[in-house]
Amino acid sequence: MIRVLIAEDHPIFREGVKRIISGTSDIVVAGEAATGPAALEKVLRGGYDVVLLDISLPLMSGLDVLKHLRKMAPLLPVLVLSVYMENQYAVRTIRAGASGYLTKNSIPDVLIQAIRQVARGGKYIVPSVGEKLALDIQSRTSGRARCGLSDREHQILCLIAGGKRIKDIAADLAISTKTVSTYKSRIMAKMRFQSDAELIRFAIENTPAAGG
Repeated sequence: MIRVLIAEDHPIFREGVKRIISGTSDIVVAGEAATGPAALEKVLRGGYDVVLLDISLPLMSGLDVLKHLRKMAPLLPVLVLSVYMENQYAVRTIRAGASGYLTKNSIPDVLIQAIRQVARGGKYIVPSVGEKLALDIQSRTSGRARCGLSDREHQILCLIAGGKRIKDIAADLAISTKTVSTYKSRIMAKMRFQSDAELIRFAIENTPAAGG
């Protein structure tokens, strides 16, 4: 069972999220917080697998809450829900340690999918944000790529960093998933990455923050 904490100051929106989650058999709302400090206090007590975090919270902004959460509970997935469009805050929150970013006009099925994905340790990155991450990482890794990565390996690195799955990369490049996995293994070895999370973190840390 995925235990969710909703950190959101609008009761109507909290009720809406709870209603959506109530339709699943594997996710439950285990706590609610209407302010930033209250969210941190509940996380400190433990018992949550995913935090749904609003950017605009009373007493402490969602970004500040996120930064504190990364210190308090670095492995706890945080999925940001915001009224702001992706180009305003998505990259900034992902760089700050969020596992994903959704706007509040996202359809319910997308929210459920995102919760499940981040609970498994993955990232939920919408295509528009993934493309930005990929373009930025491409420009910022060019020197490192010349030191050992082939053109194809560099291309696949950028696609993975942009949130693409192995099967999607295979379809985009018209090659087999096995071939993509082989390239990925070479990338991991050459760049000394120990995990997918480390690769994504490298991409995030080398991506400039969005303004706004």
